[in-house]
Amino acid sequence: MTKTYQLFIDGKWLNSKSAETFYRINPANPKEILGKFQQGTKDDIDKAVDAAEDAFGKWSSIPPPKRGEILFKIVELLRVNKERLARLMTKEMGKILLETRGDVQEAIDTFEYFAGEGRRLFGHTTTSELRDKFAMTIRRPVGVFGIITPWNFPIAIPAWKLAPALICGNTVVWKPSSDTPLCAIELMKILTKAGISDGVVNLVTGPGNTAGMHLVKHKKVRGISFTGNRDTGKQIVKEAGIKKVGLELGSKNAMIIMDDANLKLALDGVIWGAFGTTGQRCTATSRVIIHETIRKRFEKTLVERVKKLRLGSGLNPRTDVGPLVNKAAREKSARYTKIGMEEGGKLICGGKIPKLNGFFFQPTVFTDVAIDMKIAKEEIFGPVVSLIPVKNLNEAIKAANSVEYGLSSSIYTNDIRTAFEAIEKIEAGITYVNAPTIGAEVHLPFGGVKSSGQTREAGWAGVEEFSEEKTVYIDYSNKLQRAQIDTK
Repeated sequence: MTKTYQLFIDGKWLNSKSAETFYRINPANPKEILGKFQQGTKDDIDKAVDAAEDAFGKWSSIPPPKRGEILFKIVELLRVNKERLARLMTKEMGKILLETRGDVQEAIDTFEYFAGEGRRLFGHTTTSELRDKFAMTIRRPVGVFGIITPWNFPIAIPAWKLAPALICGNTVVWKPSSDTPLCAIELMKILTKAGISDGVVNLVTGPGNTAGMHLVKHKKVRGISFTGNRDTGKQIVKEAGIKKVGLELGSKNAMIIMDDANLKLALDGVIWGAFGTTGQRCTATSRVIIHETIRKRFEKTLVERVKKLRLGSGLNPRTDVGPLVNKAAREKSARYTKIGMEEGGKLICGGKIPKLNGFFFQPTVFTDVAIDMKIAKEEIFGPVVSLIPVKNLNEAIKAANSVEYGLSSSIYTNDIRTAFEAIEKIEAGITYVNAPTIGAEVHLPFGGVKSSGQTREAGWAGVEEFSEEKTVYIDYSNKLQRAQIDTK
């Protein structure tokens, strides 16, 4: 019998007022039903927001180090449950166990980092232009935060948002992706077991266009943090009103390989960057901009490696590449492969739906790709990579910057001058040197430029994202002093 899961509002597991549910299946085995989940409604969001608002006063008044103690308990529970959560994640969204274990580890590291921030939450002190006057800033919570998370990192990305939101004293209504509701529920159970008070974190599963957008518009919600599709991000900006909004959106990440690069290292980087998580990362390497003098040699070795990649269930330790998250994602990769061929790209590997049970697509490589082709400009979010030949570094940087996105980038070179010129001129929030476009660390800011969003998460930027900076002046002169007037 299929298990039915519930919403979590004000410390209680509840059915949605809609009385409607949806199914989630295993993308590697679509006949396996993982559970039935609540179709959350606007009414459910209203109830969750009210609970978060009621809980805010008490939670925000707890000293940050004490809030940090609860986050440390979350860390320990995640460690104990790491393997169980990793296996559940592989069944729910498809990526291989090596990666799902890394997903949970990222959440562990994130909660641990922000637990420590409970003893920091630094402001600034500075001088005043007037005598006998003190000036400083302090960190204050925003209020009720709406958090909307994607399916591709269903434990790690919620941790990126929940950990800083909680340590800063905010309360939360969390709307996870409908592709990974079970991971969200299991993480919610860990939060409650660690001692998160009733109403501090509320979980509502359901459609983004109704429940999610109502959360965005809600007048009692003071902040929104969203990771997902660029077009949804645009809609959020239109609908959110005057509130704090953080957006981490899509990308079309480029790896530059210069003629002096370590080609074996670069090859390893392409395999991991392009086909890790089946290409379903916002930081995935989807464009390889390669010096024309080494292109043919690199293509040959790349195709040899790609053809050896083994597709299958992520629970099988021999599997290199798991399924795409759903049928629509597989169809999108197939559609862009067809577009690439019609545009004149040369398909040198993959490009087909294999005869496997599940939403699989062959790892796919195009070459002779021009920067104005759709496969070089538009986010595919699948195991499809394009090779773009260039003559020099200037051409390479121009190609890297030719898209509307700017999240992650990388360059392979042994010339330090080349590396620093790329760091300076590539339009991206992240640049790696001699590493692929994936692999961010939790204690450094993460985010992009241009259409990839305007937020920074993780590290010290996470505290800034989920708090307000308040300026404080203390005048102990015992007389009226006027800034910009009494300055002599």
